[in-house]
Parts: sequence; structure tokens; C-alpha cells
Amino acid sequence: MRVVIEATPLSLSSGGLARYTSELSLALAGRFPQDEFLLASDQPFAAPPCAPANLGCGGGPRRALERRWWLWGLGREAARWRADVIHGPDFAVPYLPFRPSVLTLHDLSPWMNPEWHQRAGRVKRRTPVLLKLRIPTMVITDSETVRNQAIERFRIPPDRIVALPLAAPSWLRPAKTEATCGTRRPYFLFVGTLEPRKNLPELVSAWREVRRDCDIDLVLAGRSREDAPPLMAEPGLRILGEIADGQLADLYAGALAFVFPSLYEGFGLPVVEAMQCGACVIASSAVREAGGEAAVYAGSQAELVRWMRLAASQPEWLAERRALSLARAREFSWDRTAQLTYEVYREARNRFGR
Repeated sequence: MRVVIEATPLSLSSGGLARYTSELSLALAGRFPQDEFLLASDQPFAAPPCAPANLGCGGGPRRALERRWWLWGLGREAARWRADVIHGPDFAVPYLPFRPSVLTLHDLSPWMNPEWHQRAGRVKRRTPVLLKLRIPTMVITDSETVRNQAIERFRIPPDRIVALPLAAPSWLRPAKTEATCGTRRPYFLFVGTLEPRKNLPELVSAWREVRRDCDIDLVLAGRSREDAPPLMAEPGLRILGEIADGQLADLYAGALAFVFPSLYEGFGLPVVEAMQCGACVIASSAVREAGGEAAVYAGSQAELVRWMRLAASQPEWLAERRALSLARAREFSWDRTAQLTYEVYREARNRFGR
């Protein structure tokens, strides 16, 4: 099989879309060495590290007409390459259905609250039209929750939409850090894009309550979007910005607990990343499909404070949660996700034109 994967998410320096596109393409190429995969975009992008020979990069517009990427460019590139399937990992596929396509619909946040995505107008307009016209042959979501929401909102036939879980990269592993040895100040950790949906003001408020009794820092790591909530500098609050992949394992493993109070998620990839590094996870119920029984869930700021105080004061409880996290993370793998995604590609090829 020959698959073109639209690679514009790789033009982002970090975030879930970039991680999904990179890890999935690497896992597909590694698991199916007899097949060929091509990353193509009309934007400059960074190729995934250590890509195997059957994962190619390139495929940008060659003529002026192809700069209309979704109308002509991507489809023309797929035709030149004789692709069997086109995969759009970021809410879109080519507008003209000349060959089978798969669209990944990560979540429904662009349509749920106008304050969550102030610059997502194109996605808000385009994706519903593509789904209404049944342009994608198959649709992938990251969770059963999003699958059910998409079926209800966009009237997608249930047999054309599949929920496939994500996973943490294989290189994220528990690490013995200064924090775990007690030589660094203890801290709670948030990792993710700093944006309105992540509920960061409530996290900071909860941490302030905990800090009255426990001298613990709060570390926020991730790219800050233009619409990120303003956070005033104060003692103990460390806003790191984007973190290189090589630093993530130490950061996760060294945290007293990973705290993720997001208002809404399609899956919650940082939760699984934190668990794979052995971190205790305190989260909102928005990531229950990712966290399972290993995480603890807070439905209010008071509950968030209670769990954070427990993590700070009960080492036995904390050790138990860390063990549960490691066990939960082993239930996910990109190899398994690649296998399931490949089966969706086959289904799209079989269904095309029906």
C-alpha cells in the first residue's frame, strides 16, 4: 500500500497534532516495511527523527494551481505518487474525492466554545462541510467519547468512524532525577499548550491554596498560544515555555504529581506521557479514557486542592498512584495504533466509491 500523510502539523514546533503526525507516521513505516508512506505539505516542516527508508518527505506544490493545496495540490501529489490512500491527520482531506481518504477528527472543541479557538475559523467552516458531503471515506477519532459526539453532531454513519487511542512515544521512560532524589524543590507539573481550554487559572488558584500549607512550586511547560490566559509572575510559579523532547522524561518523572484540569480533550496525550514516566496524575474527567483507573479526577477546584494536598502529604499513596500510572501506560502503544490505523486505510480502500 502507498499512503500520503498530510504533514502540515509537523510545521508546528510542539503540541498534540505534531506528536500525533510524527509518531503515527514513524510507527506505520516501522510496522509495515513493505509499504510506502509519504509526508506531504504546502508548508515547510521538520521530518520525524530517524525516519526509515519507506517514510519519505516532500511533495509540496509544483505549479501555481497546486498552491490551492486542499483543492488541487494534495490530490495532484497523491496522483503523481500513485497513492492508494490519503490521510489528513488534522481535520481535513482533499476537497475532491478522487481517491480514498481518511480524516482524523481529534475533538470537537472548535465547535463547543468560541473562546477556546479564536483563530480556528477555517476548521470550523471546512470540516463540517467535508463530513456532511461524506468526502472522507473513513473518519478516525482519538476516543469513543469524541466518536459518539461526532456521530451525533455531524451525522456520520457509525460504520465509517472509528475510535483509535493514542500513546506516549517509546523514548519516554521513567528517569531518576534530582527531584526524585530530593535535591530539587518539589513541584506540581502541567505540560501542554497554554490556551483557554486547559483551565490554567483554576490550576494556579488551586496551587496557591496548597502552597499555604506546603512549599511546592508549580511548573507550566508548553507553547503559549496568543490567546493564552494571562498569568502574573509570583514566587514558586515557573513558566518554562516549550521544552525539548530530551528534557520531558526528567520533567515528568521529577514531578510530585502531573496536574491536568483541562475543560475538554479529545484524548489527553500528556496524561499518557506522564504515566509512562511514572508520574502520579491528577486530572479532570475530560481525560478519563486516557487515565482510566490510574488517574484521580477532580470536578471542582476544591477537589483539585484535596488531591494535590494528598500527593504532597501521603508518600505511600503517591507511590501507589505512580505504580498504577506505569501499568496504565503499558496498555497503549504507537505500534498498536499504527496497526489499527492501517486497518482503517484498508477499509477506506475497500469502501471507496460505495
